Amino acid sequence: MFFITNRAFVEGNKSTDMRKVSFDLDNNEAGQSVYFCWRDDAKKACVELGGENFMKAMRKSAARQILFFVHDSAQQPEEDIFPAAEKLQKLFDAQDRGLVDVVPVIWPCDNGNSPMRDFHEDQIAAEASGVAFARALEKFLVWRESVKGTDVPCLKRMNVLAHSMGNRVIRQAMSCWASYHRKGQVPLMMRNIFMVAADVFNESLQSDRDGRFLCHSARNVVVYYAADDRILGAGSVGALGADSASRRLGHTGPEHYQLTPKNVFTVDCDDVNNKYDRPNGHTYYLTDEKGEPGKVFLHIYDAIKKGRVQGHDEHRDLVVDLSFRSC
Repeated sequence: MFFITNRAFVEGNKSTDMRKVSFDLDNNEAGQSVYFCWRDDAKKACVELGGENFMKAMRKSAARQILFFVHDSAQQPEEDIFPAAEKLQKLFDAQDRGLVDVVPVIWPCDNGNSPMRDFHEDQIAAEASGVAFARALEKFLVWRESVKGTDVPCLKRMNVLAHSMGNRVIRQAMSCWASYHRKGQVPLMMRNIFMVAADVFNESLQSDRDGRFLCHSARNVVVYYAADDRILGAGSVGALGADSASRRLGHTGPEHYQLTPKNVFTVDCDDVNNKYDRPNGHTYYLTDEKGEPGKVFLHIYDAIKKGRVQGHDEHRDLVVDLSFRSC
């Protein structure tokens, strides 16, 4: 499995192609270097490929599209992130083998043993990771557009699935990409950005907020939210010590629909989130209560497959309930 990370390695931060690497789990500082890697899923062994080797390998992969998976807070690579990515890959392969390569984007979460123990430090690490992953986005843009000799530009579609606090990472990465690399704008590079249970303010996608770059960079931005998400509901008015407070996008959907761009679609998951993830109702994008592909996953799959978001009314809203069937 391919993956990208700015998390510290035991072997140090000097990037070297084809070196064996292992995560320094006691270091949750957000590094500004970004590493392009491969994991042997059977042996659970990781190798840093380096940017050029990574891009070449991605180009040669049989998958027609790429899905960057940006995980939630309090997640560790071997315990949480890779298993979730492997499960996602298996779900996609069961629907259409060769449709996507799932590529985890791993940012540094606290493991309980590092100097920064507070949960809210993960929020800082998520946003601080934006600089590193902005560099990765710029590298992917150059890779996609590069032509050498008789080669043609890489035509693989790129998508993002960000879960909970992972949405802070991708939001900040897009903002840094615009500020530091693209003169205040971002290109239309992504096909879909799926914001599942997004732990960002519910005004984030408005034109005067940093989240606007998510909308500029993607054909479709799909927001999945649930009012009875216990994780987001518990902290829905902001972190302790914050100088502002707002409800979360993944808890309520956009605060002002009329102020969100027309490529933003919302999906009310209130009817299924607690069936799939009891009692928290927070991680509901994988399987249903029977272990089968859930309706939220099928909605994501359908959008990746077709490039269009199906089943929405004139208000760009959809309730994922028991009657919903993916096309």
